Amino acid sequence: MPKIPLDEWIEALVGWMGDHLTVLFDFISSVIEGIVNGFTWLFMLPHPFLFIVILGILAFLVGRISLTLFSVIGFLLIYNLGYWPQTMDTLSLVITSALISVVLGVPLGIWCAYSKGASRIITPILDFMQTMPAFVYLLPAVTFFSLGVVPGVIASVIFAIPPTIRLTLLGIQQVSGELTEAADAFGSTGPQKLFKVQLPLAMPTLMAGINQTIMLSLSMVVIASMIGAQGIGAEVYRAVTQLQIGKGFEAGLAVVILAIVLDRFTQNLFKSKKRGA
Repeated sequence: MPKIPLDEWIEALVGWMGDHLTVLFDFISSVIEGIVNGFTWLFMLPHPFLFIVILGILAFLVGRISLTLFSVIGFLLIYNLGYWPQTMDTLSLVITSALISVVLGVPLGIWCAYSKGASRIITPILDFMQTMPAFVYLLPAVTFFSLGVVPGVIASVIFAIPPTIRLTLLGIQQVSGELTEAADAFGSTGPQKLFKVQLPLAMPTLMAGINQTIMLSLSMVVIASMIGAQGIGAEVYRAVTQLQIGKGFEAGLAVVILAIVLDRFTQNLFKSKKRGA
């Protein structure tokens, strides 16, 4: 049986996209790089101690004293170990990736909830995205966007966006049919039913998807460092390649602290809103 030339087809498609969509890729690269640089400038603007104080206040507002203490002590440790600039670079990359994933993922999830045809098309694509090895995403990202932080963000978005789409769809589907029928009976329009009934009730599930998206974005920082993305991931990758166990442990600990703080922040953010409501 002759082999299907799938590799040649993919390379031809990538080559065509590289030849005809260069302007689009340059525009996307400029936008993403501007967002990342803006977040990095914002995070590096205050002194680290002032940043930690602000972080502690935010942690106290959205969580309990335990979250405040962990955030303050954890970021003081990161500063003491000398990974502050790298942590801010990583935080900028993660927030940019998560922001793009949410902006794209939530509308796609809503579309899937309202259109069975869209759901039938997008769900297999999400299966493909979640089962494909993460390293494979680096190839098209580097091909279209060269090296640096931009392909790292693109690869992180592809890897991290499925939970947002899936859990937005699931949250809307779990809204009671009686409630949507009551909204229809009272003359609610489609947007009114979506924004005043379905999305508020689906918010816990949606926030779980956003939380998972942030965690998956953070999990890509080490892989993204292989294609030039700066941050803690680059320090981990450098320590691994040079067999520097101590530095690898320090950089890995900084990643763990950042991951726990982001996870607890996103979890407690919705809980505090729910208590306030």
